[in-house]
Amino acid sequence: MAMIYSDAFLDPKTGIARFNSLLGTLNREFQPRQNELQALQTKITTLGKEIDDTQNVAAPDSIRQKRDQLTQMQTEFKRKGEDAEAAYTKRRQEIFTPLQQDIGKALEAFAKARGITVIVDGSQVPVVYAADSIDITRAFIAEFNSKNPATASVPQP
Repeated sequence: MAMIYSDAFLDPKTGIARFNSLLGTLNREFQPRQNELQALQTKITTLGKEIDDTQNVAAPDSIRQKRDQLTQMQTEFKRKGEDAEAAYTKRRQEIFTPLQQDIGKALEAFAKARGITVIVDGSQVPVVYAADSIDITRAFIAEFNSKNPATASVPQP
């Protein structure tokens, strides 16, 4: 029996290198959408402040038009944000599913090579006590990283 702590796979310095490489790729792919949403949020904030600052001195029709414009911008922001979130989630799954499968296969091979019959993920199951000697997390990560370089290809969208 052995323990593994899968949360450690995600550590940027000591975790699985391919994970961090894939995460960087994913974030770069979605940076333009993030920038667009930030720019739209800035416009919304600016227009809202302009409406607040001029509502007592500007013509009522002008204020009404600006409020309509603000409502349209807020609706657009919400829609684009939801679309971006859905696309990000879908793409994340496309990118990380092969890695998860590779980790599962590698963990099985790792266990078989060492005569381990049961591996408990301490990140998923509450553990009251486990001796350090049965923790295989670091050894597995080191072996996985040596056999699976961080530069592995990313599935195209």
